[in-house]
Amino acid sequence: MAKIISLVNQKGGVGKTTSAINLATYLAAAGKFVLLVDLDPQGNASSGLGLNVREIEKSLYHAMIIGEHPSKIIIKTETFGHDLLPASQDLAGAGIELVHLDNREFRLYNVLREIRTNYDYIIIDSPPSLGLLTINGLVASDEIIIPVQTEYFALEGLSQLLSTIELVRENLQPQLKIMGALLTMYDKRNRLARQVVKEIQDHFPGHVFDSVVPRSIRLAEAPGFGKSILGFDAFSKGARAYKNLAREIIELDKGGNRKFSV
Repeated sequence: MAKIISLVNQKGGVGKTTSAINLATYLAAAGKFVLLVDLDPQGNASSGLGLNVREIEKSLYHAMIIGEHPSKIIIKTETFGHDLLPASQDLAGAGIELVHLDNREFRLYNVLREIRTNYDYIIIDSPPSLGLLTINGLVASDEIIIPVQTEYFALEGLSQLLSTIELVRENLQPQLKIMGALLTMYDKRNRLARQVVKEIQDHFPGHVFDSVVPRSIRLAEAPGFGKSILGFDAFSKGARAYKNLAREIIELDKGGNRKFSV
């Protein structure tokens, strides 16, 4: 049965979607069966893997709101073992429609329960907000990864996110855990970035991934070509970081050592 992991941060521009795409790709490259769920109405995870969101006929919306079986909506990517449950523009209205539906916080949970046994990992790319779609992602998840940009104001809004996570634990999903904070857009030459790393390590003691994602032009360029960094530039620093992150998560699941070179 798949481990379900949400990447969550209501602050935009922190590398959340980039991390979701590339983590899913490298987990698949490591021999795991992986489903990437694009829960963001902007559909950046879908377009970042080469889909035209405007041309998608059926998306996650049809599974969550209409009740269609997700197996009819899932798309295979160019990486073996890596599937995508895409977003479309219809998903933008789902936040409003969910308000009036029964079990509104459990709609994604119920969708993923239909296909959970088909995968080793399900990675959810959540919207940059704390609305009902993100709540659905949290309720459906076993663990959370919080991408944190290593820049000024990095911790801004995190207290609100942690409070939301705690509310979900108390009322909806008591088994929900924080797997760790993922440091993104890191420039080791920047003294401020090094200070932010220390702040985040103090904020999440024992829960910061050793794999650190560098600031990288190649990572920024890859989605424009509809590719993961593995397909775009497998020898770049960004590719090495996400390969290490996938290995770290696999080792953590085995209860092993989480130390890897970056």
